[in-house]
Amino acid sequence: MKEEVTFSARGRTLEARILSEIDHHTARRIRERIDSRLFLDKPDVLIMDFSSVRFMDSSGLGLILGRVERASGLGSTVRLTGLSDTLYKLIRLSGLERVKNLSVVK
Repeated sequence: MKEEVTFSARGRTLEARILSEIDHHTARRIRERIDSRLFLDKPDVLIMDFSSVRFMDSSGLGLILGRVERASGLGSTVRLTGLSDTLYKLIRLSGLERVKNLSVVK
């Protein structure tokens, strides 16, 4: 099975680079992997890098919102990076960019 997410940590920042499409089949596995590292590292900032993601459905929106809720519970914030124009538009249309403790960097 292809790796769906990789991690790198720098100081109090944890970066999760998502490497696959995000749909209802992959979202659960990605969520579990990110949550495990989030609870282990307890970073100040969780960066979710979408630069390798070419497709995301509504499961991806749930994945993001759930990670913001989990991170907030640990005192962390979430930053989205590497968004394609299409993914950025999806984030904007969904209203996620207005969620507390979430910043979106195109």
